[in-house]
Amino acid sequence: MSQQLVRSTSLAGAIVLGLGSILGTGAFVSVGIGADIAGGAVLWAILIAAVTALCNGLSSAQLASAHSVSGGTYEYGYRFLTPAYGVTAGSLFVVAKSASAATAALAVGWYVTNVTAIPEYLAQWIAAAVLVLFTLLVLGGVKRTNWVNAAIVTVSIVALLAFIITGHQQTAVVERASVEWWHVLQAAALLFVAYTGYGRIATMGEEVQNPRQVIPLAVILTLAVVTLLYLGVGSALLHFPSIADFQAEHFSLASLLPTGPIQWLVTAGAVVAMGGVILNLILGVSRVVLAMGRRADLPMRFANLNDQQTSAPPATWLTCFVMLVLVAIGDIKTAWSFSAFTVLVYYGITNLAALKVTKSDRFVPKWVSILGLVSCLGLAVFVPWQVLLSGLIFIVVVLLIHQLRR
Repeated sequence: MSQQLVRSTSLAGAIVLGLGSILGTGAFVSVGIGADIAGGAVLWAILIAAVTALCNGLSSAQLASAHSVSGGTYEYGYRFLTPAYGVTAGSLFVVAKSASAATAALAVGWYVTNVTAIPEYLAQWIAAAVLVLFTLLVLGGVKRTNWVNAAIVTVSIVALLAFIITGHQQTAVVERASVEWWHVLQAAALLFVAYTGYGRIATMGEEVQNPRQVIPLAVILTLAVVTLLYLGVGSALLHFPSIADFQAEHFSLASLLPTGPIQWLVTAGAVVAMGGVILNLILGVSRVVLAMGRRADLPMRFANLNDQQTSAPPATWLTCFVMLVLVAIGDIKTAWSFSAFTVLVYYGITNLAALKVTKSDRFVPKWVSILGLVSCLGLAVFVPWQVLLSGLIFIVVVLLIHQLRR
């Protein structure tokens, strides 16, 4: 009989883990990008993204309960759909999460240059150095422990609350030009990425007490807390007169604040939170690359482990390389937009797979997965057309290579 993990994680523990996996680039960067696109309607964009994320989170929980394996939708695609769906999902995950990590690293670079005398042109070099540093930490066996996760969540929330309070102390709400409805949907598409990370809760079926009840409830409560924080940040952003002049390509909350303790607190919170996100993403992406190597969807050398079998160097370095290529773009908004398209299609496949779960294993109504599928594919078409075209070409190339390899 195979060994099983002890069911030691409570509802509170699952929520803290979820918050630690979500809070980061979304809170400290993407809400600002969303405000740039949707203006005063950014709060509606946040709510649309939240509903989409909730449906996807419940579908992920359903799949994790029915098929408890590492690899996420890459494995679910193979199990419930076809190998082509699995390969597409795995490839999209690698690119989407690499783009998210690149965005987080770039944001660290911009946050640091905003509050120090370091020249702005060095932001990309800082981002690259951060990625290499965390890659070396992952190869050394460093992972986010529960106490580190709790510390990151605490620092992040304190920094965000400080920003929210400071923003609402401004004299009046800044008047923003009216926007069209498609701007709200475009902002929602980009903000959806700010919610991803709930999948970490969904994959805890073996570790959580009473998983059929705790996992869905943890997903719902985590997304509720995150949504309240995002609404607070979005509302506070609209109080800053300088937001009309900021550049979304390298936005940071700290750049809106006057020099002083609050700016340093927000910067520290952002760097800590995004550092945690980067570590999590390098771990997660490298494990999917490892799984794809084992199935020969990537060259099998990427399935090799080190002598101690504690890390996967080829998969981890490939992950780092992909992230560094995206950092070379140097544009936070473009990297985040590409992450949005690919992750929306990825979770579209997640919802499609969830619809195939048998009735005996189902505890999430089918309409939840249908709404999630429609929301994901509907929002995906509202990303910038250049990103949409690039993403579609990427999917076609992946499928062609898959057919040739078969």
